[in-house]
Amino acid sequence: MTMTDPISDFLTRVRNALNAHHEVTDIPSSKLKVELARILKEEGYIDNFKVIVDDDNKQGTLRVYLKYGPEDENVINGLKRVSKPGRRVYVSGKEIPKVRGGYGVNVVSTSHGLLTGKEARHMNVGGEILCEIW
Repeated sequence: MTMTDPISDFLTRVRNALNAHHEVTDIPSSKLKVELARILKEEGYIDNFKVIVDDDNKQGTLRVYLKYGPEDENVINGLKRVSKPGRRVYVSGKEIPKVRGGYGVNVVSTSHGLLTGKEARHMNVGGEILCEIW
């Protein structure tokens, strides 16, 4: 089956694993998903991630280790896909919005790779807003 929106699939798998209080979730790997996981780790939303490469599976699997608070509450309160295949959302470096008044993170696909909204604003580069995490 062909997947039309792999980023949305990534976010949905993480959201479902958090709601079920799983420690890890496995996602079909790609360079974009690995970079998205890297940003989530740098921002403190997940514990860790690693790419598992099988000999017979060329794509590999991205294993994401989820993070919970001291009272077993979710660190990630929400994940939202902004730019979708049917409606792309592009902004300039000065127009990148803040998520939840600065408490969340935008992930922006730029000519410099995937960046957070804060990094993109600082570098004054625009691009496609992929998702919001808070």
